[in-house]
Amino acid sequence: MKVNQISVFLENKSGRLADLTRTLANNKINIRALCIAETIDYGVLRLIVNDPDAARRALTGAGFTVTSTEVLVVEMPDRPGGLAEVVETLAGEAINIEYIYAFVARSGENAFVVFRLEQMERAIAALQARGIRILGSNEVYTI
Repeated sequence: MKVNQISVFLENKSGRLADLTRTLANNKINIRALCIAETIDYGVLRLIVNDPDAARRALTGAGFTVTSTEVLVVEMPDRPGGLAEVVETLAGEAINIEYIYAFVARSGENAFVVFRLEQMERAIAALQARGIRILGSNEVYTI
């Protein structure tokens, strides 16, 4: 149920993201989803990739600072209110959302939202009880 996300510390300078994406490409690592949180001096790039272990090795070998985090990837209808149902379920259980980001495989079908949560096991139980689908790592890595 949990998916391994890698986070990479990036200096805020020209070409750094290009270096990272070229490193992944050269190692045949495909990006499934990403987001970046930035400040004036640096950014934290969060990535879901098809092979997180290989990505971590490749990026560390190229001089990047990389960490891993477990996240949940939730599938929901790509329609108004789809996300509201999921976050209301979490709010109803007093589960704090640390951050989220989303991606869509094909517009008009289903959306996928990546959640970093404080109480992962409680979140899994609450979401499953409402019939909300949580994807496993093998499903996410092959989207």
